[in-house]
Amino acid sequence: MTTEHSTTTFADLTTIGVGGPIRTFLTPDTRDGVIDAVRQADAAGSPLSVIGGGSNLLAADAPFDGVVVRDARQDIRFGSPQADDTVAVSADAGCNWDDFVAESVAHGLEGVEGLSGIPGTVGASVVQNIGAYGQEVASSVAQVEAWDREESRTVTLDPQHLRFGYRMSALKASMYDAPAQPSDRFFPTPRFVVLSVTLRLHRGAEGTVGYRQLAKALGVEVGDRMPVAAIRDAVLKVRAAKGMLEDAHRYGIPVMAGAKRADTVQAALQAQREATGSDGPDFNRHSCGSFFMNPILDDTQAARLPQDAPRFPAVLPSGEPGTKTSAAWLIDHAGFHRGYAVAAGAPASLSTLHTLALTNRGSARAADIAELARTVRDGVEQAFGVRLVPEPVLVGVTF
Repeated sequence: MTTEHSTTTFADLTTIGVGGPIRTFLTPDTRDGVIDAVRQADAAGSPLSVIGGGSNLLAADAPFDGVVVRDARQDIRFGSPQADDTVAVSADAGCNWDDFVAESVAHGLEGVEGLSGIPGTVGASVVQNIGAYGQEVASSVAQVEAWDREESRTVTLDPQHLRFGYRMSALKASMYDAPAQPSDRFFPTPRFVVLSVTLRLHRGAEGTVGYRQLAKALGVEVGDRMPVAAIRDAVLKVRAAKGMLEDAHRYGIPVMAGAKRADTVQAALQAQREATGSDGPDFNRHSCGSFFMNPILDDTQAARLPQDAPRFPAVLPSGEPGTKTSAAWLIDHAGFHRGYAVAAGAPASLSTLHTLALTNRGSARAADIAELARTVRDGVEQAFGVRLVPEPVLVGVTF
């Protein structure tokens, strides 16, 4: 069954809570329904946005004269243990990502515990190649089933086809002609629409602590082994301290009902009360998460950085060695500190906890977020000669 919702806005569907009215919003709850919704929109020549959790999307205030599709399927399927102590776990694209992590940890599986608390869906996780605290989803993906919009058929993609990189995949790349330059053909939805994802996770009650900040929270050393449940709990607490979780109150909006399991919504609300001391909204969580990607620079660009700027080995899109630096460090050292706003009382500001998050303080519009993003981007470029690239998909927004 496919449900069509009336009077829905992108503000209702996104974690940052901005964006204009949507002409047609559909929530199919079958595989065929998802394919039909996409195929019909393409056949009609309608702009198409296949949305996950709405956590990596900034949509304009103007009406969206097209079709928005959100996969309502939530199933998770666990395979039998293999001789190498791995288990294939398949999930529908619409499954809430953190619900998937919670269920995997409850089954005693290692491989995604460091990705706890990342907003979004299983389908979106492979488009973005989400990563945090020493893990990336690319490390566990076995295959992706997708609908090929160009050839009108279902396909199975393995990691070689997916070409994962830093916050990048072949799926995401199909939307852009160049960084931050949308393709005329496939935007804001990739050529391949994810239907399901299979990950191969390891059996075992313990995981490896792969990140210094996480190790500090757990009181252990990087590389130590800890129970996966303890790692998940620590990740959620670290993310909460930085405001890098979604505001669980969003699931009280009627159009968001059922997008996340009811029991995990209640657990998230309780954890949010404990973290903030309030039953109200936490505006530091009204964001797209990290708004700018960490830049990967060539040798000439890296040589221009101040000596104390963070530097990490990385690979350029060309395949050549490069240097990754911290967008948060650049933003802060360009003079844009936590809580920065373009004017006193502005409805959009940097998070008061984290410079990488651009936040809606309760009444912002997309135009306010774009103005803040433009100010930060231009200031960093003027200070360091590095042009930051936005991480979210920008629908009708330019800056």
